[in-house]
Amino acid sequence: MICIDKKEIQALSRLPRLNLINSCMGYKSANLIGTISKQGRYNLAVFSSVTHIGSDPALLSFILRPTTVPRHTYTNIKETKFFSLNAITSALISKAHQTSANYPEEINEFEVTGIEPELKNDMAVPFVKESPIQLLCSYVNEYEIKENGTIHVIAAIEKIFIKDEMLDSDHWIQLDKGDIVAINGLDGYAKSELIKRFPYARVAK
Repeated sequence: MICIDKKEIQALSRLPRLNLINSCMGYKSANLIGTISKQGRYNLAVFSSVTHIGSDPALLSFILRPTTVPRHTYTNIKETKFFSLNAITSALISKAHQTSANYPEEINEFEVTGIEPELKNDMAVPFVKESPIQLLCSYVNEYEIKENGTIHVIAAIEKIFIKDEMLDSDHWIQLDKGDIVAINGLDGYAKSELIKRFPYARVAK
């Protein structure tokens, strides 16, 4: 096996270091976060840092990079307190990845990437119409990670929209039935496939 120690990691140039550290911990969830500004402008951005926090209450989190430059997703969430979380499918990956480009605030990423927005009832927040799992989330709290200046945002799950065929009788969601992908590193997308589902693990007697 190749061994790369801390000193060697730090000596790498920016892009190789980003690739190495972002891919060494395995596959990550692939999501698009949709927001709306107080001026009514839509924003859409790809995130690979969304994490389950707990189910009672239903909470999730994601990491935002330092706000030393404008972060439109963060600004919109702080202003409106709501956002949508949309799973990415294999058919969406090229358009979804393009949302990571550094567009100015006045640009609507839905329009420029060709992703169709979806509005639900009286909710102002845009969802991704093509996504088979869509969550409406509300801002709860945030914590500064002082070691690198990032922000850990905590959100509550307010509503979950799921394609019928993905939801099992015990409310478990089979992701591969929705053709949902994962992210490998910063720019690699991989298909998911269920291998086996196990019963709840108990200590053998």
